[in-house]
Amino acid sequence: MKALVHDGNGTIALVERPRPHIIKPTDAIVRVTLSSICTSDLHIIHGAVPRALPNTVLGHEFVGVVEEVGDDVRGFAPGDRVAVNVETFCGQCFFCKRGYVNNCEQGGWELGCRIDGCQAEYTRVPLAEQGLTRIPDHVTDEQALLLGDILATGYFGAEIAEIEPGDTVAVIGAGPVGLCAMACARLYGAAQVIALDIDAARLAVAKREGLADVTVNPAGPNPAAATKGAELAVRDLTEGRGADAVIECAGGAGTFEMAWRVARPNAVVSVMALYEESQVLPLPLMYGKNLVFKTGGVDAHCLDRVMNLIAAGRLDVSFLITHRFPLDDIEEAYRFFAAHEDGCLKVAITPPRGQEG
Repeated sequence: MKALVHDGNGTIALVERPRPHIIKPTDAIVRVTLSSICTSDLHIIHGAVPRALPNTVLGHEFVGVVEEVGDDVRGFAPGDRVAVNVETFCGQCFFCKRGYVNNCEQGGWELGCRIDGCQAEYTRVPLAEQGLTRIPDHVTDEQALLLGDILATGYFGAEIAEIEPGDTVAVIGAGPVGLCAMACARLYGAAQVIALDIDAARLAVAKREGLADVTVNPAGPNPAAATKGAELAVRDLTEGRGADAVIECAGGAGTFEMAWRVARPNAVVSVMALYEESQVLPLPLMYGKNLVFKTGGVDAHCLDRVMNLIAAGRLDVSFLITHRFPLDDIEEAYRFFAAHEDGCLKVAITPPRGQEG
């Protein structure tokens, strides 16, 4: 089968790989019907994910059809349409039993990082009973595609931000994760969502899709100037207080500082961004703000809940899929996605030519 592999030195290649098979009785084999490229895939290629292993098939955002299940998989059968969770978790360890499934002692981010992922024709999903979410018949592949990673990340970011009805929420970064976070902040009752980004086109998407009430472009000659501009703008919009909750999804130069600067005293700062460099927490500058910082990323515990919201028509981020490429052209798709070419937000990777059905 065709599969996209990275070598650990910044190079990717579409190669032929054997079709995966059941290794453990808790496995499932899924035929990939639609996948996507995530910014964290780029982080792996750039060497910014230390736990990632070379010569691994990339990719962790996908939907597909179950082809085969191990003997211990009871909740799924061949023919089921499923969305797949980026997190692998057992459901039985100390952390899983307490709801912290992204800290699972047997898993974590495995697919496309430490084991072969989804940018291929077939994928082996370990611990499938926990890792698969059934897609209702009336939900399209496009609507379900982003469930297992960026949509769950946006939902988790809003959840741990402790948003209360009527709050003002500032979301830093109007890329795909940030846009998902804005949509989910609405579900938690935010009265005002402020989107901050230096990309005018992405801010326009946030307004067009009704995700942000106000957009702020804090572009400046340097990160410090951008942060100052963002802080002043958010204060102007909140009677001088700052945002009640902040969700940091950008991971850019200076955006971590921007996050705590735009927050009001006693706010929660929810950090969903994946940084390629260490960040500084300058405690002497923030004494008295009494901020709560929460870090995370995707947390797999919420996928059934989010799928129910999609099925009910309350959450739809399929507008993020702006371009499509067959698996045959995935190397070009990576270049296109990384360059944000033609306003690209997310690319959908379809099966190889001739296998679309």
